[in-house]
Amino acid sequence: MSSSSPFRMQLVHLDLKGAPPKVLYLAEIFPLFHALGANGILIEYEDMFPYEGPLHLLKARHAYSPSEIKEILHLAKLHDLEVIPLVQTFGHMEVYYLGEGEMSKQWLQQEQNNMVKLCLSQMKAVASHVLIHHPNVKPIVWDDMLRGISEECLTESGIAQLVEPMIWDYIEDMDVHGKVLLMDKYRKCGFPKLWVASAFKGATGVNQSLTIISHHLKNNIQWLKVADSGPAEMLQGIVLTGWQRYDHFSVLCELLPVGIPSLAVCLQALKHGGYTDHVKKIVEQYLGMSDLEINSFMSESSGTFPGSDVFTLITQVSFHLRRSVDELLERNRYVTGWFSPYHRKRKMIHPVMIQHIQPDAVSLLTRWNAVIQELQAALERIFYPDAVEEWLEENTHPTIQKLQQLLQDLDAAIAAQS
Repeated sequence: MSSSSPFRMQLVHLDLKGAPPKVLYLAEIFPLFHALGANGILIEYEDMFPYEGPLHLLKARHAYSPSEIKEILHLAKLHDLEVIPLVQTFGHMEVYYLGEGEMSKQWLQQEQNNMVKLCLSQMKAVASHVLIHHPNVKPIVWDDMLRGISEECLTESGIAQLVEPMIWDYIEDMDVHGKVLLMDKYRKCGFPKLWVASAFKGATGVNQSLTIISHHLKNNIQWLKVADSGPAEMLQGIVLTGWQRYDHFSVLCELLPVGIPSLAVCLQALKHGGYTDHVKKIVEQYLGMSDLEINSFMSESSGTFPGSDVFTLITQVSFHLRRSVDELLERNRYVTGWFSPYHRKRKMIHPVMIQHIQPDAVSLLTRWNAVIQELQAALERIFYPDAVEEWLEENTHPTIQKLQQLLQDLDAAIAAQS
């Protein structure tokens, strides 16, 4: 690790609750993670863990097998990546409804009990259970519920002896001074160690398909400023989160291969203490790209990194599919003038106009079907069928169906005239 980095640990977060990669792909990208400057991975197993017994119902249809979990851990060790499992517990799950259960309501009615104590008592119970059974493990908790609790309450609770908080913020204009003050608050409360979390993807839009590299670079640069101003002796490391869904019921956001260029930029910026032309060239060498553009989605080179074909094809689809179909349906004078919704409903079309519409529509559909088939094959190499189906249904099918419907209506109008 470069001496420029204030972070002893730089971990890449893998969010497996959406589009979990096949182990084959993890074997390809773990070496890249290491080369780029990561020395750990935070694995959010979610329903991909091979639960057994009473918990087996939690498993996803394509959950990793026990042997695949061992292979993932082996691959991580092989490439000097420390593994930290992320397990959903009280600290970061369903906390908005704190105190609404019947037992909680009864507990809160007792004198001197309140929501803060309820929160801390549960966190202490979970952390104590972990430490009793695994004395060498120190639980890390997202600091959502801690940051608003007073110094006095945190200190008196004794939670500081049980867990290490992870302060997170994914915005590009993050309040550096505010984060330094928060770190100092935790120090005063007795927490010996702290973690921070930035993002390299999955934090700029619930249905985002392409990663805004400049946003994530600015966010990570802000965290460098926090680290330079905060208590260095407390800082354990930084996790670059890569969210795949905002929650289990939301759509997929940027797929992992699409976020790899952003991850490379952010890891190297953290490693070198900033993003310069020299760092840009290093990133381009690792990615196999001749010119990486961080301020727009388009780059002249698609790259040779694992999953670069997915990155290229998704960029192509995201930029041009809807635009090209809308161009035909909404701005082509022959479609808007001679085959409008009024004409289509009544199966009316001037025979001469058929040749001005049909060839272009067929050609466009044929071209995009070929691209989507290529993308589907690329996705299937990395992801399981349900993730491929979901991404294509969300991002390609609605637009393709509009084009198909135009041709079907055209066929119906032609048939009505014969």
